Amino acid sequence: LTYAMLGVVRTAAGRLAHVGRRSISSQVEGKKFIVSQVDVPTSWYNIQADLPVPLPPPLHPAKHTPCGPEDFAPLFPMSLIAQEVSSERYIEIPEAVREVLSLWRPSPLVRASRWEKALGLPDTVKIFYKYEGVSPSGSHKTNTAVAQAYYNKEAGTQRITTETGAGQWGSALAWSGAQFGLPVEVYQVKVSYEQKPYRKAFIEACGADIYPSPSMKTQAGAKILATDPDCPGSLGIAISEAIEACVTSGGTAKYALG
Repeated sequence: LTYAMLGVVRTAAGRLAHVGRRSISSQVEGKKFIVSQVDVPTSWYNIQADLPVPLPPPLHPAKHTPCGPEDFAPLFPMSLIAQEVSSERYIEIPEAVREVLSLWRPSPLVRASRWEKALGLPDTVKIFYKYEGVSPSGSHKTNTAVAQAYYNKEAGTQRITTETGAGQWGSALAWSGAQFGLPVEVYQVKVSYEQKPYRKAFIEACGADIYPSPSMKTQAGAKILATDPDCPGSLGIAISEAIEACVTSGGTAKYALG
């Protein structure tokens, strides 16, 4: 709500983007608000620029020392690493990313008036939510997936590996990879893989490969299955497999997280 009222919305790379409030118009009087298509943001807002104290750097898991760009290089392309450590207030959104995002963005800001009524709220209190179910994968995760797929493609990445729990992120990245002709390899928590066959079908329809985790494709997965053949999996295990698949690729693959 605060971001929407300030004329700021969350977009592609998980950052915030500035838009002009002049373009917000009511589609259904007082209940649904949509930014004009021509005013889709052209830059992401980086909150680091306005923090009174910079965020501390992440620590290396083995050395317990601050990580530098070189520590992330085996996992991410340098263009994304540069964004992560940038202190610039605005970062330009590439035209190719904006073009893909325009397929469904801007997404509507909706006033939850019936929820307000159910809660018995006074007229001075209003509840709004940003509806992201209009994206091709059905969630907000496609916003960052498109950007990550684009930057990896530009960097020459030949394959992206990732994990997914319920399948929303895997679906988002699989679809985004297809927009740029970039193969995607998804490790989904096994119990969810078995319970949600339509997520698997969507991911495969996008041309991506998907495996129930733990799997026999990685040493991490094989080790777990050797001790517990019926392991239902976990997000931590799926992350381990996706990262192992990346770092053992000889530099041809990168990892993406959402």
